Amino acid sequence: MGIKSFVASTAASFTGKIIQRNRQNAILDQTQIFLNLIKTASDTVFGKKHQFNEIKKYSDFINRVPVVDYESMRTSIERIKGGEQNILWPGRPKYFAKTSGTTSGTKYIPMTKESTPHHFSTARDAALNYIYQTGNGNFFDGKMLYLSGSPHLDRSGPVPTGRLSGIANHEIPSMFRLNQLPPYKINCIDDWESKIDAIIGYSIHQDIRMISGIPSWIKMYIERVLDFTGKSHFIDVYPNLSLYIYGGVNYEPYRRTIESLIGKSIDTLETFPASEGFFAFQDDQFDTSLLLNTKAGIFYEFIRSDEINSENPNRLNLSKVATGVPYALIVSTNAGLWAYNTGDVIEFTSIKPYKIKFAGRTSHYISAFGEHVIASEVESALTEAAAKFNIEVGEFTVAPQVNPPEGSLPYHEWFIESRTQIPDLKSFTTYLDQCMVQKNIYYKDLIEGSILRPLVINTLPVNTFNKMMKERGKLGAQNKVPRLTNDRQIAEELIRIKNESTQ
Repeated sequence: MGIKSFVASTAASFTGKIIQRNRQNAILDQTQIFLNLIKTASDTVFGKKHQFNEIKKYSDFINRVPVVDYESMRTSIERIKGGEQNILWPGRPKYFAKTSGTTSGTKYIPMTKESTPHHFSTARDAALNYIYQTGNGNFFDGKMLYLSGSPHLDRSGPVPTGRLSGIANHEIPSMFRLNQLPPYKINCIDDWESKIDAIIGYSIHQDIRMISGIPSWIKMYIERVLDFTGKSHFIDVYPNLSLYIYGGVNYEPYRRTIESLIGKSIDTLETFPASEGFFAFQDDQFDTSLLLNTKAGIFYEFIRSDEINSENPNRLNLSKVATGVPYALIVSTNAGLWAYNTGDVIEFTSIKPYKIKFAGRTSHYISAFGEHVIASEVESALTEAAAKFNIEVGEFTVAPQVNPPEGSLPYHEWFIESRTQIPDLKSFTTYLDQCMVQKNIYYKDLIEGSILRPLVINTLPVNTFNKMMKERGKLGAQNKVPRLTNDRQIAEELIRIKNESTQ
């Protein structure tokens, strides 16, 4: 054990015990956070408008503060960008995290001096808790590679502005920075493919022991390393690799492919960071669900996902949730977000302690026929089918085909990019459809009622999704392909690119 891993292991013991204690005090902590948020913001423009000084309990908050999306916040954000203070939270934000919204264009999510430390202390604590649970702190003695956005910051009026992963490069705890790759200059390269090549050239002879990034981009990076080196497996290049940290995308559809590329199974650690806050992290290697981060300046509310568009949805605090129910995640934070709909859908897997799994986005679903299929269902179905047929899946997405040109019944069309050929596409398709029937009762009714025909798979050449993302200017560390769309826009782009590649 090296000096760095020894220090990390010592800190891990302390951190792990704190996390264990927080697991037991979630409701009490949430109550205290709620009261502190209201008190602190009572003299802001927002607090005065909504009579925060009259709010004594959660029901008062529901009566005075409606659930909002980004469009409802835009006027306040523009005032902050114009230089005003004390609008949503005392003072000004420390940063704006810039995100690409699907319905609101570019979003500017405030990060304050109170909220920003929680983003990065939670990332640190998740890693230290992993060491506490497993005893593996050896990755601290080598290099840790983070595939992230550019750390370059612009300004929105007086506020520094950038991607969340870029801001992280300025705020990442010092104990991680010592061994961090890539260096700042390479990380500032805008073109993603050029950046990957520069990272490989710089790090090819380094002792990388941990990698972090969205699964689809990690897959691309590993493939490029193998092309560069001529090696069969990533572990042949980096024999001390032992941990992969990821977040933002379900890893399971990628697991077989990435493990095949690496050459062996390594530990993984899932996190749930977002511009609005660091919501959860995996606290147990034997449980893939995530511990809700209940002591980080965030007050959580939950609305059943099928009620989110209702005029008066039933809002629940943490004490009222149930397991197995898809909830839209609503947050109020010490960054000045108030009853803000994050657009994320989660399900509780446990309430003692409060543990969740990511189930998709409120805007990413298929319900062209009333089936309301969500991301977790298609990801789980494809993972099962791929394992049964020994298929290594890359990217995929699903879209409805409402008016089939061949004149058949409508269906769900799956666009799947696979590193391995599907030897029996008909059997694979049938099995995948059976998995979907088991996971979504509405889909089952539509299939059995002959409203829909069984799903259709459109296989794609390798790199089709990368080509689409590059055309969209979205090829990069924080951009993700939607698993589901309720229209045919992405589907038609993929079909066009496939046809062009075969001409």
